[in-house]
Amino acid sequence: MSDSPNTVSVQHAQLAWDDDGQPLSSLFGDVYFSRANGLEETRHVFLQHNQLRERWQQLGNGDHFTIAETGFGSGLNFLAAWQLWLETAPATAQLHFVSVEKFPLAKSDLQRALALWPELHELIDQLVQHYPVFVGEGFHRLIFMDGRIQLTLIIGDATDGFTQLLSSTHPSFSHFCAKIDAWFLDGFAPAKNPQMWSDALFDVIRLLSKQGTTAATFSAAAIVKNGLKRAGFAIQKVAGFGRKREMTKALMEQAPEQASIDTSQYRSYSPYPVPWTVNAHYSTPAEKQALIIGAGLAGCTSAHALATRGWKVTLVERHAEIAVEASGNPQGVLYAKLSHKNEAQAEFNLACLQFALHFYRAYWNDCGGRTGVLQLAHNESEQQLHELLRDKFSTANELVEFVDATTASAIAGVSLTHSALYFPQAGWINPRALCAALVAHPNINVITNCNTEALDYIDDRWCIRNRPELHAPVAIIANARDAKRFSQSANLPIKSIRGQISYVPQSDASSKLKTVVCSEGYIGPAIDGFHCTGATFNLRDETRELREEDHRTNLNNLREPLGNLAADWEHLDLAQLNGRAAFRCTLPDYLPLVGAVADEPLMEQNFAPLRKNARAAIQQTGNYLAGLYINIGHGSRGLAYTPLCAELLAAEINREILPVPRELANALNPARFLIRDIIKNKR
Repeated sequence: MSDSPNTVSVQHAQLAWDDDGQPLSSLFGDVYFSRANGLEETRHVFLQHNQLRERWQQLGNGDHFTIAETGFGSGLNFLAAWQLWLETAPATAQLHFVSVEKFPLAKSDLQRALALWPELHELIDQLVQHYPVFVGEGFHRLIFMDGRIQLTLIIGDATDGFTQLLSSTHPSFSHFCAKIDAWFLDGFAPAKNPQMWSDALFDVIRLLSKQGTTAATFSAAAIVKNGLKRAGFAIQKVAGFGRKREMTKALMEQAPEQASIDTSQYRSYSPYPVPWTVNAHYSTPAEKQALIIGAGLAGCTSAHALATRGWKVTLVERHAEIAVEASGNPQGVLYAKLSHKNEAQAEFNLACLQFALHFYRAYWNDCGGRTGVLQLAHNESEQQLHELLRDKFSTANELVEFVDATTASAIAGVSLTHSALYFPQAGWINPRALCAALVAHPNINVITNCNTEALDYIDDRWCIRNRPELHAPVAIIANARDAKRFSQSANLPIKSIRGQISYVPQSDASSKLKTVVCSEGYIGPAIDGFHCTGATFNLRDETRELREEDHRTNLNNLREPLGNLAADWEHLDLAQLNGRAAFRCTLPDYLPLVGAVADEPLMEQNFAPLRKNARAAIQQTGNYLAGLYINIGHGSRGLAYTPLCAELLAAEINREILPVPRELANALNPARFLIRDIIKNKR
């Protein structure tokens, strides 16, 4: 429930280059890879001594394998693993590569360093294309080859980064998390960087490992060997690469023992977080089948995320077509509100924006236009916000630029009266076309005209009561505000907000508009002779009919930022103006609900001590309904939010490393409102 700690500024690696074009760290005075042959060193140390070729050849269809690495550096280890994976693993298996890096290379340095390995150029090009813009410490999930390869790049201290992969920092429950199959313990030599090779690092390595986990490192230093022994590994010294005499390989021969704490000293106050977010009893079902209720953006992205992991998905929609409700607008904007603050919502918006920008690369041409998006400083509060953002985003020009009114006008192709934030890689998308593209997958079966009356759990499967032949061990509620109709989610504090958009006719002047412009409302480039503009916000309003007053509001919102351009629409007959009304779904804290659905009666009972003491020492994990999940509450930012939320949900269901820090996943947990109500004695 706490704010995220994540807005520490990032310091890029400072490099020197030797006569052979090899990079050296100016800070640590050490090389990034062997001068003899860095790629062969990687293959010898990390691939060979983790027995990856042999292990990957034994994987089955749909299996996933997770590597964790200390020190991403130039990404050479990742690329070498990727190359070997393509040679040896089944085509339907997935490689998850998790790497922590405190001093990431700038993109130009990354390209220069990797130019030494032309044999990897096809993979290098993809990595460079997806390489993130770093704005503070945090997680970056990069997806390659339609999900066959996934890279989670964590910027920050190694111990802190890996700690965010645990289910909790509570010692009794930290081990309920996805595990690592192989460790690449890279990074600069212990003599050069002893801070990284700490006892705390090896403690978290132990918690993230399981029986059969392997580790390999170029180092044979005592601090490394002792740390691995401390973590429970059996170690072995073997021949190093080139002139290096020795290196270390290790194996977790038995499952690590779990920590136990003396709870008697914490009866009145626990120094550890209350473990309500921990879902200790979940395991991925043997049958990878899922039932999803609702075929809007949330449902379609969730279906796609599971389908690319080999799941068979049945997507159920009550209308005759998909994406009919709030996802049915002809033009949606990839929009996220940036913030200078250090809080969960700010981190979530930034993470969603960066993930979505990469996610939509495959869809811009067929489903929209990467025209760029201008967010105007249209009032005093927006002007102040833009000024506050300057320090945080000053080096993030690939993501966002600060432009004056003259430059904004040149970008837009029409006269604008305000400075702006310009997102050059963003644009607009037709959500219905996007949803159709997302579900065009052989693992997804779409069933329309199916109104789900209720969900029942029978014989370890979720069934649609009025269509009992539709069932699966996993079900996802993705039907926005209609989630209130199900008994399992009826108590969630869902708010419905009516929004009306207007279709205004293209004029000679407006035909020059080249980009999306956002101020109090938004307007996009014309499609089929009309501009889409809006949308209104009407809370506690169930009217579906178009209203002249809402058309007037939408047009008024264009008048001030667009100046003379809006004058062309002054005399439109509002009674004849077309448009669309739909209902957004949002929550009181404006964060979506993503995750397992709570077993509310049991959770209330087990966490009742929180009514008297919000930090009570509860030795009980959260209580969640087996196999039931929810993904709703994206408000007006569905295009930005749903890709990452779907990825988060699929990772949780498939028991994988999450694409966001644990604290951010907790902030989205659907049980958060129940816990808050218990603490406030509202339940």
